[in-house]
Amino acid sequence: MTIFLASLTGAIVVFMLIYFFVVTRLVPKNKVHQRLRELKYGSKEAVAKSQESSSLADIPFVERTIIPFFEGLEKSLLRFAPAGIRAMLEQRIMLAGKQGVWSVNAFVCGWLLSMAAGFMLMFMAIQNKDLEFIQRVMALLLGVIMGGALPFVFLNSLIQKRQFKIQRQLPELLDLLCVSVQAGLSFDGAVTKIVGRMKGPLIEECERMQRDTRMGMPRKRSMQQMAKRCDVQEVYLFTTAVIQAERLGTSMATTLENQADNMRERRRQHAKAEALKAPVKILFPLILFIFPALFVVVLGPAVLSLAQAGFAK
Repeated sequence: MTIFLASLTGAIVVFMLIYFFVVTRLVPKNKVHQRLRELKYGSKEAVAKSQESSSLADIPFVERTIIPFFEGLEKSLLRFAPAGIRAMLEQRIMLAGKQGVWSVNAFVCGWLLSMAAGFMLMFMAIQNKDLEFIQRVMALLLGVIMGGALPFVFLNSLIQKRQFKIQRQLPELLDLLCVSVQAGLSFDGAVTKIVGRMKGPLIEECERMQRDTRMGMPRKRSMQQMAKRCDVQEVYLFTTAVIQAERLGTSMATTLENQADNMRERRRQHAKAEALKAPVKILFPLILFIFPALFVVVLGPAVLSLAQAGFAK
C-alpha cells in the first residue's frame, strides 16, 4: 500500500510538471502562432481550411497532439469546477499585478503541485513513525491542506505588498500631477510625463490606463478599470474626483490639489492610527519575553534565599 501511494503521488507530480510546462511555455506560443495564421489567412475558418489542406507533416507534433490533449483535459475538468472559482482566481491574479503573466490554469497547476508536495513531505515524515491508521490519514490530510494553502498565502502576500506600494506612491503622484497641470500641461500630458520618469505598480496602472484610452476606451471606463485593478480606497477616490471634474467642467488643477491635500491628510491619520495600535501590539512581546526576564531578576534572589533557608532548617 505504501509503495502504491508513493508511486501514485510521484506519477501525479510528474504529470503536473509536464502540464505546467505545457500551460506556461507551449500554449502561449501556440496562441501567438494561431493569431499570426489568422492575420495571414483572414479568419479562423480559413485557418482551419488551410490546416486541413496541409499535410500532417507540416504541423508540429506539439500543436497537433500535446496541446489539444491538454486543452481537452482542461475543458473536461472545468465542467466539474464552479464558475465562481475561476472568476475569483482571475480577480486575485489581477490584484497581484500578474495579469497576462500568470494564467488561472497555471496557478491551479501550481496549487495541485503544492498539495502533492505537501502530501509527499508528510508521507516521508511519518513513514518510519509508529502511528495508527487514522493518525496517518489525518497527518497526510494535514500535509495536503498545508500544501494547498501555501499558494494562496503567497498570492495574498503579493496583493498586500502591491496595495501598500500603491498607497505609498499615490500622494507623490498626485503632487506631481497637480504641479504639472498648474504649469500648463493637460491631464494626459502630465500623466505621460510622470509615466516616463517614474516606476512602480501605480505608474504601471497609469500607463495601462493611457494605453486603453489610446485604443478607444472612454476615459471614464479606463480610470474605473484602473481603480478596480488596484482595489485601493484612495485610488477609487482619486479616479472618482477626476471623472466628476471632467463631467462637470471644473478646474482639473483645483481638483488635483484638493485630492493631494486629502491624500496627505489621510496618510497622517493612518500614521496616527498605527501609532495608537503600538501599545496593544507591544503587549504580547512584553508578556512573552520581557516579563519573564524581569521575574527572574526580581524574584530569583528571593526564591534562592527561601530555598537556602528551607534547606538550612
